[in-house]
Amino acid sequence: MAKVGINLATGSLQQEETIVGIDLGTTNSLIAIVRQDTKQPIALREIDGLTLVPSIVYFDSFGNITVGAPAREKLVAEPQNTIYSVKRLMGKSYKDVSDHAGLFSYKVIDDNTDSLVKIQVGDRFYSPIELSSYILKELKHRAEHILKTTVTKAVITVPAYFNDAQRQATRDAGRLAGLDVLRIVNEPTAASLAYGLGVKPDEEKTIAVYDLGGGTFDISVLHISNGIFEVLSTHGDTYLGGDDMDRALVQYFQQQLNISDEQLATDKSLSQQLRLTAEAAKKHLSSNEDFSGEINGKTATVTRTQFNELIQPLINRTLESCRNALNDANLTPANIDAVVMVGGSTRVPLVKQAIRDFFGKEVHDELNPDEVVALGAAVQADILAGNNTEMLLLDVTPLSLGIETMGGLMDVLIPRNSKIPNRAGRQYTTQKDGQSGMRISVYQGERDMVADNRKLAEFNLTGIPAMPAGLPKVEVTFMIDADGILKVSATELRSGTAQSIEVKPQYGLTDEEVERMLLDSLTNAKEDIKTRALVEAATEAQQMLETTEKFILKQREFLNDDELAVTEKHMQLLRNAIDAKDKDLIQKEMELLNDVSRPFAERVMDAALKDAMKGKKII
Repeated sequence: MAKVGINLATGSLQQEETIVGIDLGTTNSLIAIVRQDTKQPIALREIDGLTLVPSIVYFDSFGNITVGAPAREKLVAEPQNTIYSVKRLMGKSYKDVSDHAGLFSYKVIDDNTDSLVKIQVGDRFYSPIELSSYILKELKHRAEHILKTTVTKAVITVPAYFNDAQRQATRDAGRLAGLDVLRIVNEPTAASLAYGLGVKPDEEKTIAVYDLGGGTFDISVLHISNGIFEVLSTHGDTYLGGDDMDRALVQYFQQQLNISDEQLATDKSLSQQLRLTAEAAKKHLSSNEDFSGEINGKTATVTRTQFNELIQPLINRTLESCRNALNDANLTPANIDAVVMVGGSTRVPLVKQAIRDFFGKEVHDELNPDEVVALGAAVQADILAGNNTEMLLLDVTPLSLGIETMGGLMDVLIPRNSKIPNRAGRQYTTQKDGQSGMRISVYQGERDMVADNRKLAEFNLTGIPAMPAGLPKVEVTFMIDADGILKVSATELRSGTAQSIEVKPQYGLTDEEVERMLLDSLTNAKEDIKTRALVEAATEAQQMLETTEKFILKQREFLNDDELAVTEKHMQLLRNAIDAKDKDLIQKEMELLNDVSRPFAERVMDAALKDAMKGKKII
């Protein structure tokens, strides 16, 4: 087994192994490195000259997985088995995406809960983490093929607005793909690094990064001082991007060719054909004045002027976000020293002109806008590898810190390689009705089960007011000061009940122990995440069974004997699935139980509403 050295002060690896930079995008993903001969970042190209890997995963009937351009070809023929835009689902719950589930041609499981979303393909259920790991694995294989060496370490970028759950999901996806994710870097920070902004230690600038990708838009205002990037403000729309330009063209072509919404709803292949033709038209019009294409045997046409009229409202929405971001940072366009353009959709001439006019200055668009984020990630990777000593690196945490949650899972609050000083918080709730206490167990390590990590401390939060399960809100906060001292506190927000504990610096680990823990996490990554998925599914199923049992006890009068029998049958099937330790079977039986119980749950709700409205007038 190869030995990995790690500097505990900087978190940087003491070796010459190539560390790659990865842009895990909504529409496309790519991988980059800094060439050691030229010291310049480059995106890795296959023999075909392409750097971009479409962020698309296809599953055939035998369960074989295809990623990238070959998977993209299946969008029309087998849309239900072809997963795209999975980044939009990272770290999201069912409730988060319920309003947008109709935008996906594959099945997003929606049972209106706070559980993390799952995607169904055939009889299997996948998390966005698993799906993203397939994309990352493809990038890893591509890099190894081009570089002729093993690649196990990476810097991965995320949008500046990604929350803790989304960042952790990205880390987990990397680990599942066999990558040690050394740092999660904000995309605007990476784009700035690609243009050399912030690399010099004495540089001070305020910059705006305008990122219009395939499915998302965001504008970030950054202040760079002494090599430290601070996000002053970020604004945007996670459902605004080149896809919306395509959608505007789809509607235009629909009207032109008399294609009804009903036709598109029933004919997924026609729907995808329209979408792909619209995308081709958008790209063509960036350098041509008109476009002509064939859809279902008919000719569709559009000019650049017509296209500009269609997308002007979309561009206006991005400009409104720019105003909001500047207002949040208490700045005006005149305060911005540089504007960086990111994302393939910034190639549209009208977009560039609108941003030049808004900020009153030329924009940085010299680098390929599809590659700029990955190039910046490669610059950050080069710094972590110790090859670039010009830029300041803050001290970082050597291993992840978190607490134990239901099922003995490790819930990471501060991931490994996070800058210190640092603060992170997350809310938890009770599992049982009337629960008055909660044990907070603090762990350090990279494994998914706390049993495989190192316990640092434990304390009890008592005096939680008696409430139904799920109602109390307990905020657990981790705070690491500049000396590396960790303070953990827990507060029940409704009552103000609080408790805290302090853990000493470096937590008593030697370099060898850190190395062993990191290697263990990589060696066992696949099994760990499989175990986590099973534990999470079983925990969710157990909660569903308890909720259903309570519901039946309270609302027995509203259920007939047949409904009771069918519900009990599916509850038993779910218990059997839990005993069988089969994640996909558990999730399948949960969905079936949810389906059989939904009609009478809605009936009970209707009856309760009627009862509540008796004798009341609606004005």
